[in-house]
Amino acid sequence: MVIVKSLVWFALGIAGGFIAAHLVNKDPRGQEVLAQLDSRIGEFTDRMSDAYHAQETRLSEIIDDAKSVASSAADTTADAVGDAVGAVKKAASPSD
Repeated sequence: MVIVKSLVWFALGIAGGFIAAHLVNKDPRGQEVLAQLDSRIGEFTDRMSDAYHAQETRLSEIIDDAKSVASSAADTTADAVGDAVGAVKKAASPSD
C-alpha cells in the first residue's frame, strides 16, 4: 500500500512538473528563464565532458607508461634468463 501511494505521489509530481514547465514556457519571461537554465545545463555538461576526456587521456597515458615499463622489465628478464642459461650450458659442457 505504501509503495502504491509513493508511486501515485511520484506520478503526480512528474505531471505537476510538466504542467508548470508548460505554463512557464508560455510567458516570454519564463522562456528566457528556461533558455538561461538550458544554457547553464549545457555549459555544465560540456565542462563535465571535457573533464572526463582529460581524465581519460591522463589515465591512458599512465597505462601506456605502465605497459612500457612492464615490457622493458620483461625484456630485461628474458635477457637475464638467456644469459643465465648460456652460462649454465657453458659451465656444464666439457672443456676441450
